[in-house]
This record gives sequence, C-alpha cells and structure tokens, in this order.
Amino acid sequence: MKKVAILQSNYIPWKGYFDMIASVDEFILYDDMQYTRRDWRNRNQIKTPQGVQWLTVPVLVKGKYHQKIRETEIDGVEWAASHWKSLVQNYSRAPHFNEIAQWLEPLYLNERYTHISELNQRFIQAICDFLEIKTIISRSSDYELIDGKTERLADLCAQAGGSEYISGPSAKDYVDEAIFEAMNIKLTWFDYSGYPEYSQLWGEFAHGVTVLDLLFNCGKDVYRQMRHVAP
Repeated sequence: MKKVAILQSNYIPWKGYFDMIASVDEFILYDDMQYTRRDWRNRNQIKTPQGVQWLTVPVLVKGKYHQKIRETEIDGVEWAASHWKSLVQNYSRAPHFNEIAQWLEPLYLNERYTHISELNQRFIQAICDFLEIKTIISRSSDYELIDGKTERLADLCAQAGGSEYISGPSAKDYVDEAIFEAMNIKLTWFDYSGYPEYSQLWGEFAHGVTVLDLLFNCGKDVYRQMRHVAP
C-alpha cells in the first residue's frame, strides 16, 4: 500500500501541511495549477507583539489568467533579508531559536531563488529534513498530466504507484469519489482538527501560522502537536 498526497506548494506552510506530508509515502507538489493572488503560494503568517503579521514574497504576475505556479517568478531579492529580520525580531526569545537559525538563516541569506515554486520546495524539503520526515517529495511536472480535475489527481496517484490517495478536506467540494473508486484507489480525507496548543509567544494562541512558529518554540519536539511525525 503506497499513500500519495497532492497539494500546491505554499511558502513556509503551517504544521498541518507537514503533518500531511508525514502521513504519506510520496507528496506531489501540484505546481502546474494556476497561480492565484493573495493566497498561500507566496505568503504566510507569523506571530508578533502586535498580532499576526504576513510575510509575503513579491512575485511577478504577468497576466490575470493562465500563469502556472511553477512559472511564477520572484520579484527581486530584498525580501529575503527582510523576512529573516522579521523572524529574528519576533522569535529570538523562543526556546529553540538558535537551533533552528543554524540551518534556516542560510536559506534566507546565502541562497537565491528565481521562482516561487523553487523557493517553496527548498524550504519544505529543509523543514522535512529537520523533522526527519522521509517522504518522497516530487512535482506534478515529473508526470504526464491529463485533463479533468479529479481525473488528473487520480491519474497522478496511479502514475506514482499509489493505492491510497490522501486529500485535504476542502477538496470534498469538487473531488468525484467515483473516479478513484473506478481506478481502485482508496480515497481518504485528512483530518486537520484537534491539534493541541503549545507554548507560543505573543498573546492568544494561533493555530494557522507558519510551522516555523512551532519549530522556534518546540524544536524537534513536535510529535505532540503533529500526529504523523514520529518522536
């Protein structure tokens, strides 16, 4: 039984994203989808003394339609130092800041990225490496793509050798379960509910912030907050 999940890449995504990665054998970054503005592709949230704040990577959007995520270029390089400065300012007091900064700071200050998909995959893989998540991370562009929303997802899963497809619950609005059934692929809905709180800086607890918040505060001791990450 091989489990496969397929999601668009996000910039430093929240803990649930990595919990899903850890629950499968192969995680396919679905960056052949259309780039959408004001979404999670190029931004995420951190906690600050003034409340939740966005970190946004500037990108070049050449037209309103038909620009794929993997085609979307990053606009400039200044954002990287600015994002790292914001993380230092707001998390330097966190218990595991120095531990995380050892590998995270070079990703911001020593590397250059041209496309948002490339950036997202680099950070996602680095976080998985730190958490010792062994899941294979591939890209939809590694496979042949057919037409049809559900048909394409099921076919990608089949091409990857998957016998079970793990989907986020929001996809219930458009996924045709009969297509997976016809291809003899088990369809399982991932459950993001019930995550416990952890010790967090700056006021009222917020679940939906970047996973970096969890790492700065808990280090590798995240298995209490993520169901599929082994201690």
